[in-house]
Amino acid sequence: MTNRGKSAPVELIEKVDSKIEMVRTRSLDLSFNELLDMYQSEELEIAPEYQRLFRWSEEKQSQFIESLILEMPIPPIYVIETEEGVYELIDGLQRISSYLHFRGALKDSDFLRLIDCDIVTELNGYTYDELPKALQIKLKRNFIRVEVIRKGSDQRLRYYMFKRLNTGGELLSEQELRNCTIRLLDERFNDFIIELSRNKDFKACMTHLSAQNFNLKIDQEYVLKFFAFKNDREHYQKNIASFVTSYMEGVSYSPGEEEHIPFDYQKEKAIFNKTFAVLHSSLGEYAFARVNNHGNWVSSVSPTHFDAITLGIQPYIEELNAEDPRQMGHLNQLLKQIKQNSDFLNATLGGGKNTRSYLEQRIKLVEERVGEWLRGSGKTS
Repeated sequence: MTNRGKSAPVELIEKVDSKIEMVRTRSLDLSFNELLDMYQSEELEIAPEYQRLFRWSEEKQSQFIESLILEMPIPPIYVIETEEGVYELIDGLQRISSYLHFRGALKDSDFLRLIDCDIVTELNGYTYDELPKALQIKLKRNFIRVEVIRKGSDQRLRYYMFKRLNTGGELLSEQELRNCTIRLLDERFNDFIIELSRNKDFKACMTHLSAQNFNLKIDQEYVLKFFAFKNDREHYQKNIASFVTSYMEGVSYSPGEEEHIPFDYQKEKAIFNKTFAVLHSSLGEYAFARVNNHGNWVSSVSPTHFDAITLGIQPYIEELNAEDPRQMGHLNQLLKQIKQNSDFLNATLGGGKNTRSYLEQRIKLVEERVGEWLRGSGKTS
């Protein structure tokens, strides 16, 4: 009995085997001292964007060092081998960084002094240099399994493998994980997103994003969402995270690959800059804020206001002039009116508003109102 649309068993097995062969791996058992030497000689690299994610508390770092001293089993780390033979760390950041911190080798850090060790409490208060020599040697010789994805492995399969790895004990945000893994496909689009997140007009519009959200790179995720919704909205269903990840992957695939999404960097940068110059001039820090029942601004960044406003003005972006105070003043009044419109509120407030239907409703409402205003010679209705 055959299954419609499915490969025959033999074909399926052959397909799986062909993919397995495209990832060349090797396993090594390396001592922590070897890893430290490799790090100091730049043979083991922690990408700057990745290293900033080191966030284990000193308590967790100390307990990890205690585990090493007690010879407890620890999970492997994962690296990729570059064309130059350098190992790039992808998974295992918290563990490796904790060891380097304790040894005083972690860049921009001092020595870790152990705290809150709860098995051998006598370790508390020690730095590496203060430990008995026997324990120093034990730490140096303690080894860890290193899984190496070797050069020559299929680039896309390396990416998909590491996309599934997040085993360091600290969950990354969706955008942090994208930043760490997308570079296995291509760095250009990721660097582009990071660059635009530093645009002064964009940053002014995102003033009310919390410090925690900035730390989790949510501002960069908003930049990515802008391009994904603007350029690929027809493929959006309801899950925003998977949608924007797929878009980022599509742009990052090499031209000629089936899933590649063309992206004109110069043109898209100009559109982004113009969009946020207009929104900064007209609404400023309240570009994506809600308006309460008394007509006052609520200091916030609403995701539904973000997509509605940024995309709703796109058909008229060339007609809007951020340097025209009168026009920007009228646009301020109009967008504030829209934010209080009952249909707009229905499409933006409450749960379940991430559907394609509600997304299109709120964008269309902004489009129509802005279009009516501009056709009326730029005067508010």
